Amino acid sequence: MSNTPSSLLNVERKDHTLTQNDTPLFTGLKKHADRNPVQFHIPGHKKGAGMDPEFRAFAGDNILSIDLINIAPLDDLHQPKSLIKDAQDLAAKAFGADHTFFSVQGTSGAIMTMVMSVCGPGEKIIVPRNVHKSVMSAIVFCGAIPIFIHPEVDKELGISHGITPISVAHALEQHPDAKGVLVINPTYFGIAADLREIVKIAHEQDVPVLVDEAHGVHIHFHDGLPASAMQAGADMAATSVHKLGGSLTQSSVLNVKEGLVSPKRVQSILSMLTTTSTSYPLLASLDTARRRLAIDGKELISQSISLAENIRERLSEIDQIKCIGSEILGTPATYDYDPTKIIISIKELGITGYHAEVWLREQYNLEVELSDLYNILCIVTPGDTQYEADILVEAMQALAKEFRHDSSHSVPEVILPDIPLLAVTPREAFYADTELLPLDDTVGRVCAEFIMVYPPGIPIFIPGEIITEDNLRYIHENIEAGLPVQGPQDETLTKLRVIKEHRAIK
Repeated sequence: MSNTPSSLLNVERKDHTLTQNDTPLFTGLKKHADRNPVQFHIPGHKKGAGMDPEFRAFAGDNILSIDLINIAPLDDLHQPKSLIKDAQDLAAKAFGADHTFFSVQGTSGAIMTMVMSVCGPGEKIIVPRNVHKSVMSAIVFCGAIPIFIHPEVDKELGISHGITPISVAHALEQHPDAKGVLVINPTYFGIAADLREIVKIAHEQDVPVLVDEAHGVHIHFHDGLPASAMQAGADMAATSVHKLGGSLTQSSVLNVKEGLVSPKRVQSILSMLTTTSTSYPLLASLDTARRRLAIDGKELISQSISLAENIRERLSEIDQIKCIGSEILGTPATYDYDPTKIIISIKELGITGYHAEVWLREQYNLEVELSDLYNILCIVTPGDTQYEADILVEAMQALAKEFRHDSSHSVPEVILPDIPLLAVTPREAFYADTELLPLDDTVGRVCAEFIMVYPPGIPIFIPGEIITEDNLRYIHENIEAGLPVQGPQDETLTKLRVIKEHRAIK
C-alpha cells in the first residue's frame, strides 16, 4: 500500500472516528439482522422464509438475512447519508480518492458513468480502440464522438497493449475540444502504460483522465505493481473490486478526484444507471473487501506475486510453451506490468488458446480466465495457494506433452486485422434504418451493431465502422476456433445488421 499515514485513512465523525478496521455497512446489516424485525417490505422471500427450500439450504440463512432493501436504518445508495456513506468514505481514503461510489452494476456501470459524466451529444472523447464494450455503449447512449487512438499491438502474442503518452499528446493537439481521455490501466493482460505522464499531458490542457481500472483493484495496495489511477492523479477510475479484490461478482467502485469533474454529477449519472433495488450483500462485500485490502493487502498481494513468479518460472521450463514475464516491457506502451497475470502463449503447440482451454477443462477440471487464438490467461490472487499452482503446472506439462511437435513444425503466423474506419458516429449507426445481410455480403457496408469476443469484450466492430474483408476473416477464424463471438442479433452468426443504403430516385 502507499506510504500514507494511517490517520489519513480514517474517517472523522462527530461522535467517533472510523478506521480501516471498521466495516460500517456490513456491521450495520448484521445488527439489523440480529434485531430480527417483522418485515412487511420487499424482498418477498422475507429472510428466506418465502424462498425455494433447496436454494435457501444451499445459500444459507446468514446471507439471506442481509438481502434487504433501502429502508431508513440501512441507508440508500442513491442518496447515502449514514451506513453506506461511511463505507464509501472509508473506501475513498483507502483508494486515495476524494470520493468513492459503490456500484452494483459492475464496472461496466461505473465506466458508463465516467463517460456520460464528461460527455454530451456531439462532444469528443479520446479513447483507445481496444476499449471494453461498456465504453462504446456509453458513447452510443450519450451521443459522444469517439476519437480513437490505435493501441500498440504485440505481433508475437496477438494482443493489444495500451496507448502511449505521445499518442495522447497528438490526439489532444488535433482535438483540443475533447472532453476527456480514457485510458485502460492495466489491460486485461496486466500491461500498463505510463499513466502519470498521460495524466500530466491531459491536465496541462484541463482535460480529465478517466481510467478503466477493471483489472487493477490490487495495484493501489502494493508498491511493486503499476501505479494506480488515483496514485497517478487521474480524475476518475472504474475499478472492479470483485475481479481481484475479494468482493462478490458485480460489485465495483468508482473513484473520483475533485477538480475537473463534478462529484455531484457523477452521483447523478450513476444513479440514473443503477437499479433502485440495490443488493446489500454486494454492497457489504465491497465494505469488507476494502477493509482487507487496506489492512492486509500488501502482505496478501506480496504472496500472490511470489506464487505467480514461481508458476512463471516453472512454466518457462516447458518446451513449446512461452510464459510471458518482464521481458515484455520496454516499449512506450509497455511501461509496467502486473506479474499476477500469467500470459501463456501456446501457438508453438499448433493449437488455439480455446483448444487448450477446453482440453484443460476436460482433462484437469481446470478453468482459465481467458483464451484467444494464440494464448491462455490465468490470474493469481490471494485465493490461490501452492496446491492450485502445482495443478496448473502439471496440467500445462501434460498439455505440452500431448500436443508437442518436432522441429519441422512451423509456428502459425499471428493474424491481426486492421482497425476499421469509423464512417458515422456509433449513436447514428445504432439508431439508423438497418437491414440484415449474410455476413460475407457486408464488405464495404457500415456496421450497425457490436461484434466482439468476450472475454475480453473488445469489439471487432462497433456501430458506425466500415466492414472489411480482413475483419470478416478474423471473425470467421474466431468462430471456427470455437471462441465466444458475441453481439450480433443473429445468434447463428451468419448475418450482420448494417445501415440500409437507399437508392437514388430516378
